Amino acid sequence: MADNAGSKDNTVIIKKYANRRLYNTQSSSYITLDHLAKMTREGIEFRVLDAKSGSDITHQILTQIIMEEEASGEQMLPVNFLRQLIGMYGNSMQALIPHYLEASMDQFRANQLKLRKAFEDSIETNPLARLTQQNIAMFQAAAAAFMPGAEGGAVSPKDEAPAAAGEPEKTGETRNELDALREQMLAMQKKLDQLGK
Repeated sequence: MADNAGSKDNTVIIKKYANRRLYNTQSSSYITLDHLAKMTREGIEFRVLDAKSGSDITHQILTQIIMEEEASGEQMLPVNFLRQLIGMYGNSMQALIPHYLEASMDQFRANQLKLRKAFEDSIETNPLARLTQQNIAMFQAAAAAFMPGAEGGAVSPKDEAPAAAGEPEKTGETRNELDALREQMLAMQKKLDQLGK
């Protein structure tokens, strides 16, 4: 973790006492490692200081949080990665590894944000996204027509025209698809009724 000398005003100071308790000096309250993990996810900068010696133990606390996350079943670090990382201790390349890992994670985050933005931007202009929305609307209409207690109740194909008078006009293709879905649902309902006897 890089030293945040330039952002000390915004950095929350956490003191760790000999009894292993963590004290948030900003909120004047005792906290847990879970609180620190949440602060990290929210992007809140903090430094953990040993209450007795004043030494910065942020690295140790962050490593402890990772160990607890890994132990609780939220395993993210592959075994081969851990083996390779352990193997780098004492290696002549050890000094380069922290910078490499930090740069790799920064690049991963940047790509993640770009991908999310590109996806959100493409939803409005993407014909496949519009098609998906139409399919969902069609499915909801079919479910409303056949599910008991759903809006509108069950409608038979011959009763469809009067019921649809207040609705926007459907295209012939959409109507045919809905008719086919209704027929399939009715056939399945008949089979279920026969099995229940």
